[in-house]
Amino acid sequence: MSRLIAVRPVSYPLAAPFRISRGVKTAADVVVVEIADGGHIGRGESVPYARYGETVAGVEAQLAPAARLIARGGELSEALALLPAGAARNALDCAIWDLRAKTSGVSVAAATGLAVPPSLVTAVTVSLDTPDAMADAARKVADAPLIKIKLSSEDPAARLTAVAEAAPDAALIVDPNEGWTFDILRGLEDQLSRLNIALVEQPLPAGEDAALEGYTPPFPICADESVHTAADLPALRARYQAVNLKLDKSGGLTEALEMLRAAKDLGFTLMTGCMVASSLAIAPALHLAAECAFADLDGPWWLKADHPGGLRVESGRISPPAAGFWGDGVDAEGLWL
Repeated sequence: MSRLIAVRPVSYPLAAPFRISRGVKTAADVVVVEIADGGHIGRGESVPYARYGETVAGVEAQLAPAARLIARGGELSEALALLPAGAARNALDCAIWDLRAKTSGVSVAAATGLAVPPSLVTAVTVSLDTPDAMADAARKVADAPLIKIKLSSEDPAARLTAVAEAAPDAALIVDPNEGWTFDILRGLEDQLSRLNIALVEQPLPAGEDAALEGYTPPFPICADESVHTAADLPALRARYQAVNLKLDKSGGLTEALEMLRAAKDLGFTLMTGCMVASSLAIAPALHLAAECAFADLDGPWWLKADHPGGLRVESGRISPPAAGFWGDGVDAEGLWL
C-alpha cells in the first residue's frame, strides 16, 4: 500500500535565549515527519544536534531515501533500517508509532504497557548566564520541585550558589554539558555535597569519561552525551550511576524502549530528557517518564508558542497533551500550527 510522506523543517522562536556550555540558541530548529495512510496521519519531530554533526538540511537528506521507500509502498520497518541512531530516525520512528496507533486504534501506551502519567515532575532549566541572571531565573521557578542548572567551566561555584540560594526548596540537576574537567568536578565535591543535588549530568567530555572509573561520588553522575543506544550501556556501568534516555540520540522510541529495559537490568538510575523542541517531540518520551526516577521534559516551556493542545508545564509539573495529539489512537483536528 502506498503512503504519502512529508518531511519539513520547522523553526520555533524561543521566549528567551537558551545557553549551555557549547553555545546559545534563540530558536528550536526541528524536522517534522508526517505519514498519511487511509485518512490517518502519523507525526514525529526531532532536533538535529550540531554536537553530533547534525543539521536540519542533513537530517532532511538522510530521510529522503526512507521517504521514497515509504511512498513506493515499502515496509515501514525497512525504511527505519536505512537510518542510524539519531535525529532522522527519531522523527520517522515516532511518526510510525503515531500512525500505527491511529490506524489500529491501539494506543502507544497499550502497545508498550507504559501508561502516560496524568501529571509528573519535570526539571525546569535555568540556562547559563551570569550568577545574578541565573538567580533571577531561579526565583521565577522556585516553586518547581526540580531545577536543572546549566553550567560551564567558568566559575561554576558562584552560579551554583546563586541558584541554590534563589530556589532553596528545589532539588538540583547540575548539567555542565561536557564542560568540566575531572579536577573541576573534584574541586566542587564539597560544595555539591552540601546542596540538594539529584544528579550531576555528563560533567566530562564523552571521550574523557574514563576518568570516572573508580571514582565514588557523593552524588549520582548521569551519562548523557556518552550514551546513545542500548549497546553503549555495559561499558558505562563503571563510570556512571544513572543514564539519560533521549529519543534524538537513541533514534526514536523503539530503541529507547530497549535502552529502558537494558538500563534497568544493569541497575542504572533512569532519567528521560529532551532537546528544546515542541510538544510533538516530547509526547513520545512521556511513555518512558513513568519508568524513570527523573524527567527533564521542559522543552516546550522555552517556546514562544507551542502547538494548540500540547503539553502543559506549570510549577515544575508536566501534563499530557489533548486527546488525539500523539500516540493515543485518536485522530483530532485543530492541534497543529
